[in-house]
Amino acid sequence: MQISTVRPEAQEHVQTKENLLGRMADARGLTDDLFRLLHPEAFYDRPISERHRLIFYLGHLEAFDWNLLRGRVLDAAAFHPEYDQLFAFGIDPLEDGLPADLPGDWPSVADVQKYVREVRCSLDEHLGKFDPSALDLPYGPDYSASTLLNVAIEHRLMHLETLAYLLHQLPYDRKLEPRRLTPAPSSDEHVDDSLHYRPGSIRIPEGQVTLGLPQHMPEASDFGWDNEFEAHRVSVPAFEIDEYKVSNGEYLDFVNAGGYQNQNYWDESGWNWILNHGIRNPVFWKQVGNKWHYRGMFREFPLPLYWPVYVSHAEASAFARWAGKSLPGEAQWNRAAYGRADGGENSYPWGEQLPAKKFGYFDFSRRAPAPVNAFPTARSAFGLAGLLANGWEWTSTPFAPFQGFKAFSFYPGYSANFFDGKHYVLKGGSTRTAACMLRRSFRNWFQPHYQYVYAGFRCVNS
Repeated sequence: MQISTVRPEAQEHVQTKENLLGRMADARGLTDDLFRLLHPEAFYDRPISERHRLIFYLGHLEAFDWNLLRGRVLDAAAFHPEYDQLFAFGIDPLEDGLPADLPGDWPSVADVQKYVREVRCSLDEHLGKFDPSALDLPYGPDYSASTLLNVAIEHRLMHLETLAYLLHQLPYDRKLEPRRLTPAPSSDEHVDDSLHYRPGSIRIPEGQVTLGLPQHMPEASDFGWDNEFEAHRVSVPAFEIDEYKVSNGEYLDFVNAGGYQNQNYWDESGWNWILNHGIRNPVFWKQVGNKWHYRGMFREFPLPLYWPVYVSHAEASAFARWAGKSLPGEAQWNRAAYGRADGGENSYPWGEQLPAKKFGYFDFSRRAPAPVNAFPTARSAFGLAGLLANGWEWTSTPFAPFQGFKAFSFYPGYSANFFDGKHYVLKGGSTRTAACMLRRSFRNWFQPHYQYVYAGFRCVNS
């Protein structure tokens, strides 16, 4: 019998390296699958006017990984610095000053694909030689190689969700529908006696909640972005919160009541947005005669009344005012989602088990959501449903740093560029959110008039 000479701690490093590289490979595969949905001529389309053309994203993910890792931990030689810079940075979706580039300003698809292959080949070669025992050694003031690999992986996974909702807005003839696709859901899908529900609220007792991660974590594998630090406790007074996300059917009542025509439900900025852009309904809805349809990824179908509504922060806030309620603050949302009656907190709403299929549609498991009362095993300790699936949830909290915040030295603008009072925190996740980002401390954020995210909401009474 051959006896292994690998020390246990060394073996742990090997497994960590294999795990990280395996996750990177899986994320690349998911990226490639999404781009295969594009009609060849659609790479130069701009499905959302505030965003880059799709050709940018084809090159951006590899350029980001290359720029992040090459000079910091791999000592690899640059071979296409022009593309390294061209595909380096995305843009914040603004309402004015829209990008004005033309398709001819970008390289050919073939050239970008060649760049992607060369970057992957070089990264894989250098990472394959990387000493596993050096993964957690400091390479900079606030990062190790494992930190940067986690950044690369989660950055790509975030963009997978961005790409999904970008492709969602493309005309159907600009996409290639997969051969194996489940039948188009109808408004009656999942509706039976076991799934009928009555919207209501749940009282959350006063208590404390933990926001953020501790700066000095016990395990290097516990990754977090800079805005997730520093952990702190917040006291939350008692409040009532909706048991379920607001559904399409509930939001339809707001639309039918003239919600988009009544200035009283909108703040000044939101009302100007409504008037200037002719907003009359959620962007995922389409009126067909006197009926409403849902704009799915590959086809339209009658509006599923039991699915969560996807809207902007401004639209969610307007509905809440119409209902005589408000959106929850970040601390309220965390208290309702993770708190327990005994004063403790769960890692996930349902407890300590890792995310799994029985708890909801997430981790790229499905393109469409489920009814708001699906997956009863995923309820929080206080009884809330659908908190980590079916769509992000808007809060009333402006995106801002926690006390003790320190911007990543290797990515200083990731969070800090958006601490402007014009972005709002979202919590939870959608069907297109990776499981690793369903951690309690993760924070998403967008501007209030951005309609395209898979984001819903629930309301509170304080």
